This record gives sequence, C-alpha cells and structure tokens, in this order.
Amino acid sequence: MPQQPQHPTAPPAEPDRVLAAFRKSIDNIDAALIHILAERFRITQAVGQYKAKVTLPPADPDREARQIARLRKLSEDADLDPEFSEKFLRFIIDEVIRHHERAQQG
Repeated sequence: MPQQPQHPTAPPAEPDRVLAAFRKSIDNIDAALIHILAERFRITQAVGQYKAKVTLPPADPDREARQIARLRKLSEDADLDPEFSEKFLRFIIDEVIRHHERAQQG
C-alpha cells in the first residue's frame, strides 16, 4: 500500500514569539553596531586629517598589532572567536588606512 505524503504541521505560536524576540534583539544590536562604527569612523577620519597635517604615515603597524592583541584578549574573555574578531578588526583597519591615504592625497 503506498504511503501517504506527510504534511508538515504548523509550528506552535510560542516559538514564533520566541524567534521574534531573538530577532528583535539582533536588530537592536545591529543598529547599535552601525552607530558605534559610524562614531569610530568619525574619530579615525579626524586622526587621518591630523596625520596628513603633521605628515605622519597613514598606517601604524605597531599600533595595529597592539590593537589586535588587545581585542583578541577581549574576545577570549567574552567567549567570542578571536580569529573572527581579528578578521573583523583587520577589515576595519584596512578601511581606516584607505581613508588616511585619501586624506594625505588632499
């Protein structure tokens, strides 16, 4: 006798409320991250303008290495993958350096 196809049952309403609450928290955190990144870039743009004015190089490898080490430690303390944190920070640093190079070009 052929088997009847099974129809998935609709999930209970409770998990939808739970999922919605998680997603709302994620959305709030994402918004906070954007605002924090915007503030960080406002400050680093001022740094880039200052470096251009006093003829400092756009990149500071020693500072970058200290920052990466510090944030890797913070990541470990926060139970966040330090490799992920380093990739994220390097992405930001690379963008900041590009901004600093543009500031030096006028």
